[in-house]
Amino acid sequence: MSPRKIPEFLTVGLAVLVPGLTETVPTGAQVVDAKASCDFTKDGLKWSNALRMNQIQVVGTHNSYHLESPIKEKEAQAQLIKDPVQFYYSHPQLDIQLEYQHIRNLEIDIFADPDGGHYAKPLVKQWSGLPLPPQEVMNKPGVKVLHIADADVNTQCHTFIECLTIMKKWSEAHPKHVPIPIMIEFKSTDRTITAKGGVDAIPWNNTALLDDFDKEIRTVFSPSQLISPDSLRRGNLTLEKSVLKYGWPDLDSARGRFFFLMDQSPGPIRDAYTEGRPNLEGRAIFTNSVPGNSDCAFQKLNEPLGEDNLANIQKQVAAGYWVRTRSDVTYSNLLGNDTTAMREAAFKSGAQIFSTDFPVYGISSRFNVDYAVFLEGRKSARCNPVNAPESCKALELEPAEYVRN
Repeated sequence: MSPRKIPEFLTVGLAVLVPGLTETVPTGAQVVDAKASCDFTKDGLKWSNALRMNQIQVVGTHNSYHLESPIKEKEAQAQLIKDPVQFYYSHPQLDIQLEYQHIRNLEIDIFADPDGGHYAKPLVKQWSGLPLPPQEVMNKPGVKVLHIADADVNTQCHTFIECLTIMKKWSEAHPKHVPIPIMIEFKSTDRTITAKGGVDAIPWNNTALLDDFDKEIRTVFSPSQLISPDSLRRGNLTLEKSVLKYGWPDLDSARGRFFFLMDQSPGPIRDAYTEGRPNLEGRAIFTNSVPGNSDCAFQKLNEPLGEDNLANIQKQVAAGYWVRTRSDVTYSNLLGNDTTAMREAAFKSGAQIFSTDFPVYGISSRFNVDYAVFLEGRKSARCNPVNAPESCKALELEPAEYVRN
């Protein structure tokens, strides 16, 4: 193990973080139709000349629900998955992340379980002789939350509805929070584990299952607590053209709301989700798509390193898309030669979300590296270095009392 590396704290003031900003940001930043945008309202959301919800940046957590396996489970886990050390991290309960770590993006991994009980008896628990997950919960029909079926199953909330309910309760106590994007990864089968006796994951590329998933979101959140694709779409325009022409709603009108983003790359699940709904008509979440597709309002661009990647993210943000990137990839960054390069690129990129496994110091210290990702002053949001107007600097993005040091 190399000597302890203590990276200098990342200062994220705009002038320090993005020197020469006017030279690096691509030309052609989004110009919305100012006249058409002025005082337009839909679903309680407003479009005007005020700061927009996509002109800020927030820190998110990767696998926000995740709990590290207990010591007595680690031997069994190592028999089921390769390199289990990459899963040696835990996040606190979702409301603790929102309240004390000032996280404003959460990521939830989900498994379809329409009849209940499909993931109730994971191999890792059976092989280690540890108690099974709560059977009364796992045997009920409904979407389940865990990382890898049978192998990495410890979670802060076992059902999707339970996770959403925790978020909702916190939100209602903090109604002026910036809109919170929730990343959703639709999980699939790991064949190396099924070969050892694990269960096949129920495939998500099923319209009925995706309909049920949407219903679970709307079971917890009212329309006034959500931002949906229908909220952004105008007239006969596609979702993409609506976003590129008119932009995202004003930040103030979007406060206290959530919106959902599909983590999957374009493929069978997105195809099933958009079947008969090319603009996500009636859908609850935004797909991860590519420019030119009618459903493209959001892009997952996880790699900010490299001049081409950085320039592409800045270009997409300037055009008007919502973008999520990553500031680290579990422990690969920490054990490499450059601990902080990906983090610095993520902040500079203008991506509205940069996701991390390390929102506070201490989580990485077991590997002899001190590393964390958070905004200056522990704030929950900051002005976007790529697309925010100069006037943003004078604004309070969230009430000062929401910051708990």
